Amino acid sequence: MNRIKNNTRMPRNSGSTNETDVHADACRLIANSNKPPEPKYENSWTAGVQMFVSFLLAGYGMVAASLLLDKVQHWDVFQVVSEVYILVPALLGLKGNLEMTLASRLSTHAHLGHIDSNLSALIVGNMCLIQCQAVLVGFLAAMAAVAMGWIPDGQFDIHHAMLLCASSVLTASFASLVLGLIMIGVIVLSKHMDINPDNVATPIAASLGDLTTLALLSWIASLLHRTIGSSIILPSIIIIGGLVLVPVCGYIAYENKFTRQALDEGWVPVVSAMVISSAGGLILDYTVSNYSGIAVFQLVINGIGGNMVAVHASRLSTSLHTGQKMDSVLSGTTKLLMVMVIPSQLIFIHTIEYLKAGHTSLTPIFILIYMSAALLQVFLLLTISHYMVVGMWKLGMDPDNSAIPYLTALGDLLGTALLGIAFHVLYAIGDKDSDLGD
Repeated sequence: MNRIKNNTRMPRNSGSTNETDVHADACRLIANSNKPPEPKYENSWTAGVQMFVSFLLAGYGMVAASLLLDKVQHWDVFQVVSEVYILVPALLGLKGNLEMTLASRLSTHAHLGHIDSNLSALIVGNMCLIQCQAVLVGFLAAMAAVAMGWIPDGQFDIHHAMLLCASSVLTASFASLVLGLIMIGVIVLSKHMDINPDNVATPIAASLGDLTTLALLSWIASLLHRTIGSSIILPSIIIIGGLVLVPVCGYIAYENKFTRQALDEGWVPVVSAMVISSAGGLILDYTVSNYSGIAVFQLVINGIGGNMVAVHASRLSTSLHTGQKMDSVLSGTTKLLMVMVIPSQLIFIHTIEYLKAGHTSLTPIFILIYMSAALLQVFLLLTISHYMVVGMWKLGMDPDNSAIPYLTALGDLLGTALLGIAFHVLYAIGDKDSDLGD
């Protein structure tokens, strides 16, 4: 800004400059001062290091979440109320719908210089926005889980329904509150450390999101499970409190200039993503009951794919907002992300084996088929990401608000489906060691 201010000084005694020229120069300078800062050049090595480190952190968070899922699947609440499995992809998908979208949106604001001058307004508006969305989507996810669990059996249990709704609403609210505040801190810290937030923010949101959300869901559902058959008062209070919170937070977000557009545009992607993730939950419910070893790998394959496509979408969106030249589908970032799939997956699946988690040994044929599924998932996601982000921009939509929910939900659906196919193929060809399918 010092350079701009120095350039705005006009000569006091300029006989050769008429009034019209002075006015035109002033208008040009004011316009230039409102332009976003020029984007810094970022070489592939720097971007690669930043992304890989953030992927490692995110991956270990997902490994921890996978180990947790492998543990809690044996809890009474998961055994008695199997519809809780349907909630897992939908609620874990909220990190893509809300926290990762928040990270992408704030990363763009950081590149545009808004973090420095409007931090308080950004915090208030975005925290209210994600709280409003989280509670409502959590409620809808529970309704979908209830319907999907009721339709096949034709039996409706009010206590199970109240458990699912209360657990989902409370988990979504608490997780979004904690993760939203962390995301704001990550973006601000990244900017001060001269790190591109597009490369690190969304994976960190994912790493903390999976573990935090799954832990909260398991704990809350387990506590509420103890009240089944005796009282529905506590679940009712939780649900009513959440539904009261929605319009209050929604009003505050609507009155905030930084979140009004996101509030208008964000509902269709968030709800659509929840439906897609719930479909993935049905697949997970089926595959877990047939292959016990699949649970520990499901969060890893979905998480890595979701992280990579979120980084890709976030970088593309920032490029569009800052006026940078768009790359082709097979851009340098796309190739870099595809290369990272193999080492990332190998590190995490061997970490799972080292910790003796799950029910599946890492035979060569297992690694080959698993890696094929992971590579296919990421390739499809990155290709879809390019066309989706560019298409939204041409339609006048902000990709920061709309793209990532669809992409991470598709990542969950593709990852769960491809992993299920991989285990089915392994079982069919006889590569079922003493643990596979146990």
